[in-house]
Amino acid sequence: MRILITGAAGFIGSTLAHRLLDRGDEVLGLDNLNDYYDVRLKQARLDRLAPRAGFSFVKAALEDGGALEAAFDAFRPQRVVNLAAQAGVRYSLENPRAYIDANIVGFLNVLEACRHKGVEHLVYASSSSVYGANRKLPFAVEDSVDHPVSLYAASKKANELMAHTYSHLFGLPTTGLRFFTVYGPWGRPDMALFLFTRKILAGEPIDVFNHGRHTRDFTYIDDIVEGVLRTLDRVPGPDPGFDPLQPTPASSTAPYRLYNIGNHAPVELLRYIELIEQATGRTARKNLLPLQPGDVPDTEAEVSALMRDVGYSPSTPVEVGIPRFVAWYRAYYGV
Repeated sequence: MRILITGAAGFIGSTLAHRLLDRGDEVLGLDNLNDYYDVRLKQARLDRLAPRAGFSFVKAALEDGGALEAAFDAFRPQRVVNLAAQAGVRYSLENPRAYIDANIVGFLNVLEACRHKGVEHLVYASSSSVYGANRKLPFAVEDSVDHPVSLYAASKKANELMAHTYSHLFGLPTTGLRFFTVYGPWGRPDMALFLFTRKILAGEPIDVFNHGRHTRDFTYIDDIVEGVLRTLDRVPGPDPGFDPLQPTPASSTAPYRLYNIGNHAPVELLRYIELIEQATGRTARKNLLPLQPGDVPDTEAEVSALMRDVGYSPSTPVEVGIPRFVAWYRAYYGV
């Protein structure tokens, strides 16, 4: 198939591109290479993809509707995976307009291009952050997500609503995936694992919010990508069991689905740090701090629907995933 990946220089996008190329698909990557984090790391991910047969790349932002349309016209993708977004909860407190530009205006451009260019299936990234002030664990797609605690979360919930609208009005098959704390080799420098590893190896103190007592459903990159692949291959149709008198956010009379994608095994942050210490052979100096504004204390994904529908089965515990990341980090940075 011909598959367009937005955010192809990103952590998940670049890893997904390799997997699609491995199985013989043709991939067009699109990314604006913004400087939210180290552009050199994004370029290094692209450099690994560039020599591969079947891969091509366009530098463009989702907000640039003309550039996006031109990419669709030239490549004629059959399916699209939208992973490009302005990421990060904390940054949304400092630069809210970036989230409206990339995550709202940009996503609208993706929907319009998919609608008018006859795309068979749009898979797009949502986020566990949409659960916001919800404290019922594990988080299930049937739960209310009407109380976001960051603009990033609100923009991702908006994506789900926009996708449903296009599925309903235009019959565009869409599947949203609420990602839960993805980690692993080639990961994002703004995420806890990357930050902690860098500082621990440098002998610097680490900031540990909520005194390390919050839990996260840390999910290894290979498990995430396997779930995305399986979802991409399963084009949704209308749900014959959908009851408009008792509606669920997870499906619809339109060709629309929404899933959690996580490890379903939350880990306390202090345990996560302990595993980084073991992998690095260093002891962390911890600066214990209260919970950050916009953060939630705990996350846990209820993933039975994804397991049932596509055979999703995460298999990498943090005891395996963290040493793999630390080994990659040491090799990449030579430390």
